[in-house]
Amino acid sequence: MSLKETYAEVIAWYKEIWLVNSMNQVLSWDLQVNLPKKGLERRSEQLAFLDGLVHRKMTDPAMVAKVGELAAHSTALTADGKVNIREIKREVDRATKVPTALVEEISRHNSQAQMAWIEARQDNNYARFAPFLAKTVRLRKEEAAALGYAERPYDAMLDLHEPFATEGSIRELLTDLKGRLVPFLQRILSAPRYDARLLLAGRRYPIEKQKKFSRLVLRKMGFDFEGGRIDVSAHPFCGGNKGDVRLTTRFFVDDPRPHLFGTIHEAGHGLYEQGLPDPHLGTPLGDAVSLGVHESQSRFWENIMGRSLSFWKYFYPKFQRTFAKSLRDLSLENFYHCVNVVEPSLIRVEADEVTYNLHIILRFEIERAMVAGGVAIDDLPALWNAKMKEYLDIAVPDNTNGLLQDVHWSLGALGYFPTYTIGNLYAAQLWEKIRADIPDVLALVEKGRFTAILRWLRKNIHVHGKRYAGNELIERVTGKKPSAEPFMNYLDEKYTPLYRL
Repeated sequence: MSLKETYAEVIAWYKEIWLVNSMNQVLSWDLQVNLPKKGLERRSEQLAFLDGLVHRKMTDPAMVAKVGELAAHSTALTADGKVNIREIKREVDRATKVPTALVEEISRHNSQAQMAWIEARQDNNYARFAPFLAKTVRLRKEEAAALGYAERPYDAMLDLHEPFATEGSIRELLTDLKGRLVPFLQRILSAPRYDARLLLAGRRYPIEKQKKFSRLVLRKMGFDFEGGRIDVSAHPFCGGNKGDVRLTTRFFVDDPRPHLFGTIHEAGHGLYEQGLPDPHLGTPLGDAVSLGVHESQSRFWENIMGRSLSFWKYFYPKFQRTFAKSLRDLSLENFYHCVNVVEPSLIRVEADEVTYNLHIILRFEIERAMVAGGVAIDDLPALWNAKMKEYLDIAVPDNTNGLLQDVHWSLGALGYFPTYTIGNLYAAQLWEKIRADIPDVLALVEKGRFTAILRWLRKNIHVHGKRYAGNELIERVTGKKPSAEPFMNYLDEKYTPLYRL
């Protein structure tokens, strides 16, 4: 068989694996959106079967040998072929190190843990979830031991979400950012405060009107509703693949911000998925490069666009008309202040741009302690509450608003949280470059014209798939190594005039 024929066979095999994974994603979405409680056991078995099937296909000795052959002769491949085989080889190497039985056990456990988390969160009952979290940590450590790591098990967990990241590199990044953020936050907290209750007190935002307005925003952003949909879940997320992107959201009738900005955030993920190159769908070149880059897209749209004055100069008159009874007396200036209030808060997904990364630092430190065995699972709420007090000076009233607020640990996604901060830093660095490349970009946003921005993201980020590692992609696009500096410059430019610092 020629090298070209071997490559075609490997790609066809890999696309079958991609199809099974796409089925898994839809079933996982349904688990969080539609599944009746009594369907959990059957669904967990379905997902475990699919994960096991993928693992068995990925570790098929004949195909593993063919991937190895192609990797050994990669100089004879096209540029695209080199990328695909490089990434497939990386996945095969990981898969062959982890027993199928462990893959199935992790999948089965994650399905059960999700439902336990939902119930525990609803009932403010951490004891209901604690045994599941303990097992999650144990299983992920077993997986990390099988995969291998440079220094610590947490390195292997991070690598699954942000390739080539390590605990040391993330710790260095977050330590530098924390050193810059804390004094900046203190300057803001010492300035005259804005009262977000202007947006809340006595005002109501009917759910149907929230839905209507957010769909208007998403259409303007460029989200394709013929290739995607929005549903409700306990925790907002984006799933699915190009052509079938699944967004979820949630609503509060007394506060429109969680739905609006959460939906914009998930639509940012969705736009990335919808922008991946069609010819490469089902291969690494048709897949997102990393969660850090994925988060750069969602945080860019949610914050840099969605909380900007230019954005609301266009959308606020429409928002005000949509909620005429509630907002007739609230000016654009006051509304802009309300959606950019800097105030330490309990909930990560509702945190402002300045304090948000302190939420991530807290989770990173707790994850490290969990994995290293430095804290007992039963003691996690106390540790969480102590760090919330230390970093944000907030007393946590209950576990629902504390340790149980995020879905990630129920999904087994240890090592995921740092990608949010990586995304924030990448987003600011991309925005700096967008403004240089599109000098009139703010004027375009004020007119509700986002096509140029989306086209820029398609050309510079989405089209590359996994061609480059995340940090390499950002450096190639912006001409600078990723750092905290553009993010801090962005905060300073925005919040210094807002708070008259």
